[in-house]
Amino acid sequence: MIAVQNLTKYYGTALAVNNISFEVEKGTVLGFLGPNGAGKTTTVRIITCYLSPTAGTVTVDDKSILTESLEVRKRIGYLPENAPLYLDMNVVDYIRFMQNMRADGAAANGRQIKEVIARCGLEEVLHKTIGELSKGYRQRVGLAQALVHNPEILIFDEPTVGLDPNQIIEIRNLIKELGRDKTIILCSHILPEVEATCNRVLIISEGEIVADGTPAELQASFEGKGKISLQVKNNCETFMEKIVSVPGIERVAKSDQITPGLYDLDLETVKGTDPREDIFNLCRDNESILMEMKREETSLEDVFRQLTAKEH
Repeated sequence: MIAVQNLTKYYGTALAVNNISFEVEKGTVLGFLGPNGAGKTTTVRIITCYLSPTAGTVTVDDKSILTESLEVRKRIGYLPENAPLYLDMNVVDYIRFMQNMRADGAAANGRQIKEVIARCGLEEVLHKTIGELSKGYRQRVGLAQALVHNPEILIFDEPTVGLDPNQIIEIRNLIKELGRDKTIILCSHILPEVEATCNRVLIISEGEIVADGTPAELQASFEGKGKISLQVKNNCETFMEKIVSVPGIERVAKSDQITPGLYDLDLETVKGTDPREDIFNLCRDNESILMEMKREETSLEDVFRQLTAKEH
């Protein structure tokens, strides 16, 4: 659905995007990540025909952004971080206005408007002026304008900003649902949100792509030393002496006594090992009580920080 080839963008002499290439297949929910100034927003603006590239090509459903811009725009629903809303219009008039601007005669119909209103949870504020709405409801109106012409591709930039926890879950579920038959690019700084909704992640840093894969693939490829946190009761001193000899345990990183006879321990393990069964057996043999055991895995946030952190 989207093919980016050797894309480069300069602002004057400043290089924002440096010869990047990637493709996005239909049905993909792509998390597009990068720190501020990495070139993420510039790339999205080029795909949506808001900016022209300095070099390279972008096609959307085999339509060129340079020679078939209007056809490309028909196929895209775009929600920027700050939705461009007309604050003096009421909600339903604004959504109808946006549909009339974007959809051709066959696609412009009241049924589509009703479906979008229901999906975005706007029934209670249909006749309110947008300027009177809360931040959360304005964000929902922004989502509605991106969906109302039933585009094949959706690009969301921080779509859950300003929403309460229940609304965030609703929007995440909506994105998953839309991803079944649409192509979605999700730009977000909320990495757990990307993990929850995206089946592919692209990370850009200093204008270059530094990682591309599923969240699980990226986490596995950057997994380092493992971490296991324990809470142990009874015979703790003996237990801590013996734990370092368990195969796979590299060291006890931290041990805190919560109450007499009850300790929290953080263990570092050798990459690729899982000593949890041996830890359990040690507790049994030592007549200690294992109150809690949790293995911490490499998160998408860990991967992101490793790839985008600058040396100082």
